[in-house]
Amino acid sequence: MLGVTDATFDGPSAARYSEIAEDLALLGEAFGLGEVRECGFLSDGLMNGNWRLDTAEGSFALKRIMDVPLSLARRNLAVLSALADDGLPVGRARVSSTGDTVVEVAGRGYCVIPWMEGSHQPGTALSMEQAGDLGVLLGRIHQGLNGEQVAGLLPPAPAQVTVSATTPAAARTEANRFLALIAGLENRTAFDAEAVAALAERKVLLEKYGSERPAGDVAVGPVGWTHGDVQHRNVLWRDGAIVGVIDWDRIRVRPFGEEVARTATVQFGGEDGFLDLERTSAFVAGYRSVVPISVPALADAVERLWWKRMSDYWQLVFHYDRNDHSCDHLFLPAERFLAWWSERRDEVQAAFAAMP
Repeated sequence: MLGVTDATFDGPSAARYSEIAEDLALLGEAFGLGEVRECGFLSDGLMNGNWRLDTAEGSFALKRIMDVPLSLARRNLAVLSALADDGLPVGRARVSSTGDTVVEVAGRGYCVIPWMEGSHQPGTALSMEQAGDLGVLLGRIHQGLNGEQVAGLLPPAPAQVTVSATTPAAARTEANRFLALIAGLENRTAFDAEAVAALAERKVLLEKYGSERPAGDVAVGPVGWTHGDVQHRNVLWRDGAIVGVIDWDRIRVRPFGEEVARTATVQFGGEDGFLDLERTSAFVAGYRSVVPISVPALADAVERLWWKRMSDYWQLVFHYDRNDHSCDHLFLPAERFLAWWSERRDEVQAAFAAMP
């Protein structure tokens, strides 16, 4: 008999739960899970549908793959197995009765990975030592993704990549597009009012800092395959140590510095409206103890990420263009962080220059 949690799901969560209820019997058979005894929706995921299954064969994480093509998901799951062989704390995908890591039901794709017990540690919940450990782990991930163990699964990375920077004029145009869209709404919400105020502030920042847009389209420093979303929602801790890294949908070639900068700014306070500079330094020192990236490469990555935050409105794209409100809560903290960062760019750069 299938059991479910007592949680009430609204919006996108309800739709995802309805789909999984219809698909569970077929998935349990295809993946050889035996009786599915309990199914609980996991609300932490932002882009895909995620559930915990307790079955006759054990506990598993079930993901409905919504953020990447299924062919790419299959490749990424194969990479996971190679990284697990190399000793990284990643889950090995369960293979179906037909030898596939992805099972499709009515056009919906799913994968199953053994459940890893651990908890997410947001922001400054990490100690200084743990911040360094996270940096070491990111370095090991970059080494693993670009090492011999994934040969044949991922092609060699190019020596350089182009990283375009939106012009100030284009960023202002996008801000005005959202302002016009909100002005045309018949009934405005509190979020709409907050967005109008934030967009006005963003235009002030663009006017003040537009001349400091990063020059050139070629990123400085080493380039290679990266995870793409190493941060507290995707790292599991137990007894003070990292026991799992999840959500490998965004494996891409990027500048290593880009992922170092993004991970630090998301993990250490970007969603709180500021950056914990001390923990950022510990994280960067940990990373540089594994990957010998230069200070100029990190400086370039940090400035490019700052400008990306200055010229990007992804939460508003989700809200207004896609009618997806799952990331609304991230918008205002990101705006506060941008203002904080813009006033302290030298301090932020100093934190990213930390030596191992």
